[in-house]
Amino acid sequence: MGRRLLSRVGCDCPLCGGRVAGACLCQGCQADIMAASPRCPGCALRLSAGAPHCAACMGKPRAFSRALAAFDYEPPADTLILMLKAQLRLSMAPVLARLMAAAVRASAPLPAGVVLVPIPASRASLRQRGMNPAAEIARSLAAELALPVPRHVLARLRETPRQATLGRRARQRGAAGLFLCAGDVRGRHVAVVDDVMTTGSTVNAAATALLDAGAASVMALVAARRP
Repeated sequence: MGRRLLSRVGCDCPLCGGRVAGACLCQGCQADIMAASPRCPGCALRLSAGAPHCAACMGKPRAFSRALAAFDYEPPADTLILMLKAQLRLSMAPVLARLMAAAVRASAPLPAGVVLVPIPASRASLRQRGMNPAAEIARSLAAELALPVPRHVLARLRETPRQATLGRRARQRGAAGLFLCAGDVRGRHVAVVDDVMTTGSTVNAAATALLDAGAASVMALVAARRP
């Protein structure tokens, strides 16, 4: 109920300061950051004109079937992520969820009976922030799309260095075998939710754990994709 009420309270657009009705961007800002352009269906990377896939997705296959991103992680849209993660403004979770829901509605339909599973935060991140950004976004996205978010489906098996400090290969090595599926996902379609996708290594590790536990399919839903 709290998230529904928050989404209707008048507030200012987080990017331009214009008045909006609810936890969202104004129409102009939303149109600007979600400007239509082709994305790789496998990893949501922006594509050059005429390219059907990015080079990475034409090479090594991924465990997740496809990815959807609401916008690119670049100015000014990256401010929305920083407000949530650095400034701990929880009101950004429903804003990001609405953008992600718009991306979902503009894409091919989600599988019937899909469940949302957020990427678990590290213990260091939880100590620092007191919350898991991916879980906050997932709960708001569940309210937007009327989808379930079962608790404690994924668990981290170890701690890793901050992803922002690592290169592509280090991210891939560090993410391998990172998660364990502790919930019952047998025969279920799963959408893994995260705030930002860079190389896709974290989501891929989560998808591998879910598929090993019997999930029928796994896709990725992220707020932002690093170009």
